[in-house]
Amino acid sequence: MVTWTPDPTFYPSPKMAMDAPQEELAYVAMVSPEGSGKPDSVGVMDVFPDSDTYGELVGRLELPNVGDELHHFGWNACSASLCPNMPHPHVERRYLLFCGLRSSRIYVIDTKPDPRNPTIKRIIEADELAEKAGYSRPHTVHCGPDAIYINALGTPDGGGPGGVFSLDQETFEVKGAWEADRGEQHLSYDFVWHLLYDTMVTSEWGTPDMVESGVVPELLLGRKYGHQLHVWDVDSRKLKQTIDLGDDNQMVLELRQARDPRKKYGFAGVVTNVENLSGSIWLWYEEGDDWKAKKVIEIPAEPADPEDLPPLLQGFGAVPPVVTDINLSLDDKFLYVSCWATGEFRQYDVSDPFNPVLKDTVQVGGIIRKAGHPKAKGELNGGPQMVEVSRDGQRIYITNSLYVAWDNQFYPEGVNGWAVKVNASPEGGMSLDEDFFMEFGEERVHQIRLQGGDSSSDTFCYPD
Repeated sequence: MVTWTPDPTFYPSPKMAMDAPQEELAYVAMVSPEGSGKPDSVGVMDVFPDSDTYGELVGRLELPNVGDELHHFGWNACSASLCPNMPHPHVERRYLLFCGLRSSRIYVIDTKPDPRNPTIKRIIEADELAEKAGYSRPHTVHCGPDAIYINALGTPDGGGPGGVFSLDQETFEVKGAWEADRGEQHLSYDFVWHLLYDTMVTSEWGTPDMVESGVVPELLLGRKYGHQLHVWDVDSRKLKQTIDLGDDNQMVLELRQARDPRKKYGFAGVVTNVENLSGSIWLWYEEGDDWKAKKVIEIPAEPADPEDLPPLLQGFGAVPPVVTDINLSLDDKFLYVSCWATGEFRQYDVSDPFNPVLKDTVQVGGIIRKAGHPKAKGELNGGPQMVEVSRDGQRIYITNSLYVAWDNQFYPEGVNGWAVKVNASPEGGMSLDEDFFMEFGEERVHQIRLQGGDSSSDTFCYPD
């Protein structure tokens, strides 16, 4: 008789996940320099403080193709597999799916049997994605209770609409587009679930031809980038409501729903406001039969001498924060916000989600400050961008590259890749880990995922 037991890295509730063992390895997307003729790589970082190779790259998988521009990636399976409606509870957290935002290629990477030496399980080519789902430029990967879900920025011709498609969790076959009725939804970026309430929320950036060459000033000032949230019925896969944040709020990117599955709210980051260059965080929440959104955090632009600014910003005489990533601790207590252009990393107490309180800030990089690190030699370029929080909320890993075309606009001197670690107190407060600083030279580093899971990998179906 065969007895199935769940993967030990799956946890029914966020509280149980917070009590999990500390991560020892982390995986990172590494993008080769433009024009180098070299492929991108999957890096393996040693993040265990007691290790002799702490803070070093201990593994590398070079991919077989040039020009992918690895971006976001995620696990094939996670704690969502424990949901009551999960048809395959025996799946394991084994494979990482890396999306090539330029090539539209998806790499299925096997992290076993040796987590330090991952291998390629399968490659899904752009033609297969286009044929079976009608989408292109895959971006965000989430492990769901019944499949792997990935969003795409648009269609193979560079236009729209963008949306969500799914893969089989065992064969990695593309199952097709997820939406049954998208209504007027056109732009796409991130997506999250409130699984207990059969609700999905999606955000907006732009179609591939709006973003691949960098920020297009005419589109930004013309308020053409995304500024809406979309609320979907998961069961019917139909759009049921659109929430407009106002077209002055351009590029609604990262979404983080409350980790407690009973709570009907989440946070969305807005890159910039065209009226005053501020960045902002919005709370979405259910009230009665409707979902609503409210701005709960505004981060102002910082005045600067135009001569110190890249050409894109000289006419404004200021540095916008450029809110590119956010993350939420598993206890729903702390929200972390990356201000990529100013180099500021912020921690907010969101115990009361309608009234966040700024608890602490850390500075690293930034267009003007170029703030350094105790282990770095001189100034740093780039700024806090992708952020990943450990399950217990005490360790935060940050990388500094956004997207090559956008890097070149905001940091025209070039972005040399680095990763830092921030230590966070359970009571609030942060500090840079002075012993952890990883340099990647001309290679640019993007998202990080932690071995065994992290604060944004998993969705839970059981309350604490």
